[in-house]
Amino acid sequence: MTVWRPLLSLLGAAVIVGCARTNKAHETVLTFSGSALGAEGTLVAKQLKRFMQLHPDIRVELQRTPDDASQRHQLYVQWLNARVGNPDILQLDAIWTPEFAAAGWVLPLTRFSPASSEFFPATIAANTWAGQLYALPWFADVGLLYRRTDFVPKEPRSLGELVTDARQAMARAAGPRFGIVWQGARYEGLITGFVEYLGAFGGKILDDSGRVVVNRPEAVRALQFMRDELYSWHIAPLDVLTWHEEEARYAFQNGTAVFMRNWPYAVGAMSDKTQSRVAGKFAVSPMPASGEPNGHSTAALGGSQLAINAYSESPDAAYRLIEYLTAPDQMLERAQAVGQYPTRPALYRDSRLRNAIAIPPDDARRAIESATPRPVTPIYTELSEILQIELHRALVRQAEPQDALNSAAERINALIERTGMRKLMSAPHNAPVPAATSTPSRTE
Repeated sequence: MTVWRPLLSLLGAAVIVGCARTNKAHETVLTFSGSALGAEGTLVAKQLKRFMQLHPDIRVELQRTPDDASQRHQLYVQWLNARVGNPDILQLDAIWTPEFAAAGWVLPLTRFSPASSEFFPATIAANTWAGQLYALPWFADVGLLYRRTDFVPKEPRSLGELVTDARQAMARAAGPRFGIVWQGARYEGLITGFVEYLGAFGGKILDDSGRVVVNRPEAVRALQFMRDELYSWHIAPLDVLTWHEEEARYAFQNGTAVFMRNWPYAVGAMSDKTQSRVAGKFAVSPMPASGEPNGHSTAALGGSQLAINAYSESPDAAYRLIEYLTAPDQMLERAQAVGQYPTRPALYRDSRLRNAIAIPPDDARRAIESATPRPVTPIYTELSEILQIELHRALVRQAEPQDALNSAAERINALIERTGMRKLMSAPHNAPVPAATSTPSRTE
């Protein structure tokens, strides 16, 4: 209940901004809602000011929202359910776009003819619902495999090689205690890890036609591999079943693990020699494939996108701002200022990016090229909650992997039928339906 007071205050502020439109003739006022803390907030303010200098007929006001993803989602749902036209531009998490699109809360971008081919395909796929693009990818976040280069000089070419490398490093006299650490608590981080193993074995949660395939043999082998890391090969500590990002980072940073699955944010702290025992002794790469047919290196996709509020009074001006913020120069400036990864492949050939991000651009590009969105569906939050429960049951040996995934598939199918998603998949592109309003788990 403590969340509601600040949220209601922000809702009231949004209404005030909406009423205080400009009195200047021929001036359009936009409100932009995005990350506004620290260096990122300074950068956003700088870029918005420069946009206004280029477009003197448009004034942009920054609408502050909670930096916490769950609180921001909850606030957006309140505004959009109330058909509030401000903020005109919304910063969305990687898994929110289909929910907001299906609800009719954000505008399709088709009429603006966005150059979608200039972005990484996975980032476009994550923002496409019912055949239409609803948001432009602003910056990318991807799951990475970290490794100790003093023990494993070359990145593993397969999951089997990863296991071998981990066991050999652990067996050395001064080797780390653990082979790999990751995020195994029952929350969204568990799903992102599962997506990466799933792709490595050639499996999916939903196929391209929306059918539930999470209980097929490839998925069962992926979950079996995750559990075997813990029990059969004793490569990962049992504690990872309660760990989030930070517990894994501390373990790897303190030198107790050979490998770690985590997000790019961890690079900075681990490169700091004053607090990290592995500074200068680690590298990153995408999670390797299993080596089985149809398996491929896979990184879970995160990041942020920019969409237009469907109730905005100035959608054309809003798109001009989105187009500006996602242009190459602004993306490169964002990488230089806050180290966030551009969503345009061409920028990874720009020499200026080399000193802007914490890992070699080629490694970052390979990871984003291997990125896979989590299921692109308006009911993703509920789907994720089902999977979190069933995956965790299998990992703690309360259920066999096949049984857990059969249960997950049955429950997800029931969810799809109950919410009418099958009918929606074949409905006209712009037919809105009620969107999920539950608060999502922590996302990337």
